[in-house]
Amino acid sequence: MNLRQIEIFHAVYLHGTVSAAARALNVSQPAVTKVLRHAERSIGLPLFERAKGRLIPTQDARTLFAEVSDIQDRVRSLRQAAQNMRHGRGALLRVSALPSLGLGAIPDAVARFLRGHEDIMFDLQTLHHDEMVRKLYERETDIAISFEVPLSAPVAHQVIGEGELVVLYREEDMPEAPSRLHLEELRDHKFISPVQSGPIGRVLSSELNRLDVELDEVVSARTYYIAAALVRAGVGMAIVDNFTAHASTTQGLSSRPLQPAITFDINAVYLQNRPPSKTASEFLDLLSEVIESL
Repeated sequence: MNLRQIEIFHAVYLHGTVSAAARALNVSQPAVTKVLRHAERSIGLPLFERAKGRLIPTQDARTLFAEVSDIQDRVRSLRQAAQNMRHGRGALLRVSALPSLGLGAIPDAVARFLRGHEDIMFDLQTLHHDEMVRKLYERETDIAISFEVPLSAPVAHQVIGEGELVVLYREEDMPEAPSRLHLEELRDHKFISPVQSGPIGRVLSSELNRLDVELDEVVSARTYYIAAALVRAGVGMAIVDNFTAHASTTQGLSSRPLQPAITFDINAVYLQNRPPSKTASEFLDLLSEVIESL
C-alpha cells in the first residue's frame, strides 16, 4: 500500500462511508472508491464489507488499522514539522493533562515557557485516566500529565510534583475553619459525593472506610469541576484536589487541606521508546516549578 492508499483506507475506516471519507479528504467519491479498490488489490485482501449503506471493516482491516494509524500520525508530524519550518517555528510539543491541571498549572507553565521559546508550538488537550494509554499508543499525545501511571503498559514516567486533597467550601458554611480539617469534623455538613474512581478517589474512599466516616452526600458529581460548581451554588461541600480548588476559588469560597494529609504524585507519562525531547524535558522542569508554587 502506498501513502495515498493508506490515507484513503484510514479515512474510510474512521468515517464508515465513502461519501464521508471523501468529504473529510476533500476529494470525489469515485476517487475514494478507485483508490480503495487498488489498495485491496495491492494486498490481496478485502478490507470492507458493505452493510446497510456503511462499510464494515474486515478482521484483516482491523489488524492493519493500528499500523496504518501509526503511519498516518508520522505523516501528520512530518507535515506539521514542514509547516513549522515554513513559518520559522521550532518543535511541536503535544501534551495531555487531567482536567484539574488543564485550567491552571498547564496554562501557567505554557505561558511562562513561551516567553523564552517563541518558536515552540503546543498541542494541548485534556484526558482522563482511562484514555491515557490509548492516546499515547495512537500518538495523539507525546506526554500525559497524570496522577496515575498505568500498570502493565510499556510506559515510563517521571514524578514532577505532588498534589493534595482539600475540602472546598463556602466561607459562610464554615466561617471559623481551622487550617486543616479532619474527616470526622465533616460528618454534619452536606457533601457533593467525592469522585470515587481514579487513583486519588480510591485513596479517599479507603481513608473514609478506615476512619468509619460516612459523609452526608446529597449530590453525586463525576468530575471535580462539576463538584466545585455545585459548592459555588451552595449545594454543599466537596473534597477535591488542590489544583481544582485553586482554579475554582472565587470570592466567598475557601479550601482547607485534610488532617492527616492525603497526597498523591503528579507524573509525566510517556512511551518507553519515545522519551521526552530536550525541549519537552525543559517544559516539564518548568511545569514542576509551577506545580510546586501552587
